[in-house]
Amino acid sequence: MLAAAVRARAQVIVTNNVKDFPHETLQQWDIDLKDADDFVCDQIGLDAKVVWSCAQQIANSWRTPPGTIEDVLASLERCSLVQSVAELRAL
Repeated sequence: MLAAAVRARAQVIVTNNVKDFPHETLQQWDIDLKDADDFVCDQIGLDAKVVWSCAQQIANSWRTPPGTIEDVLASLERCSLVQSVAELRAL
């Protein structure tokens, strides 16, 4: 993943696997590391309506069984996006 990020000139790697990306290694490539929850929280801070709309689109795409926004939020919570879900629920 680091090689791909370097090649793409990425500014950030989003992963919950932070142990495999030492700060010193990323620093030499001027790449930041964010866990998924922090990244989604940043996106909510930039435009909460867009993030909410994306969650709604995910719910709408679930057909068997049909999904609700609460289903999506519960799924995100199970994926460790606890703070992001709290912010979305507060909207």
